[in-house]
Amino acid sequence: MIDVPALVAQAREGRPRAVARLISLVEGASPQLREVMAALAPLTGHAYVVGLTGSPGVGKSTSTSALVTAYRRLGKRVGVLAVDPSSPFSGGALLGDRVRMQEHATDPEVFIRSMATRGHLGGLAWSAPQAIRVLDAAGCDVILVETVGVGQSEVEIAAQADTTIVLLAPGMGDGIQAAKAGILEIGDVYVVNKADRDGADATARELNHMLGLGEARSAGDWRPPIVKTVAAKQEGVGEVVEALEKHFAWMANNGELASRRLRRAAQEIEAIALTALRERFGSLHGDRHLDALAEKVAQGELDSYAAADDLIASVTG
Repeated sequence: MIDVPALVAQAREGRPRAVARLISLVEGASPQLREVMAALAPLTGHAYVVGLTGSPGVGKSTSTSALVTAYRRLGKRVGVLAVDPSSPFSGGALLGDRVRMQEHATDPEVFIRSMATRGHLGGLAWSAPQAIRVLDAAGCDVILVETVGVGQSEVEIAAQADTTIVLLAPGMGDGIQAAKAGILEIGDVYVVNKADRDGADATARELNHMLGLGEARSAGDWRPPIVKTVAAKQEGVGEVVEALEKHFAWMANNGELASRRLRRAAQEIEAIALTALRERFGSLHGDRHLDALAEKVAQGELDSYAAADDLIASVTG
């Protein structure tokens, strides 16, 4: 058994091995996970969580690394969750993001963790909310969550972050494709990366046009800015940080920050509860009760809603 209070205390001191051990307990759904979360709960709620999403190839990892550099210059402790697609063979993360962030590997005020999606849709690992809590409790001022880059299912990042950055790049597809993917509906800050390429200005104009279509904003509402960057050269990254700080201040002033964090907590509770219910279905009935209900539905003896009510009643009754 692990001494959880001692491990949490070490993480608070900024010891990378302790932080890594806590995240491993989260990812592995350790029997001590409830004890870990109970110990972390009073220490959380201070970090600014920024999500980065966009199509593959737009430079998310390079932009994340550039943002780490910018925040470190401001004296911030930074945590990075780089969510990689799972290997179909090992089930583990491919770790491509960590390779691109080697320049921060020796900085004790930066913690970088690659996590595997393990087949979970939405661009995030299932355990990402708990991992964010670990980094928050460990004293990170800013937590950057970089998602897989799988297009249409990436909108889940908006539910996990205080502010969502959507990255695009010239030559990576037009704004209509981005709108179809749903990512134009979730951004708080838009970044056109690789702005030294031909077509960057056109991409920014098209993006501005797409954002203006059908918008109905009241006075005082947030209008997402569009920032052009060359992340590999650290160009424009200061403007991105400035846009993030403005968005954070806007959210804090009008109650949006508290509202987003409340929704995030509610979704996390719901996900844990639903997972627990699935486990109870399995432990109490195996597949036999469900199979019997499925057979009745297939034969027209029972409708699917009544079958679902029966299944729920068998667990909660």
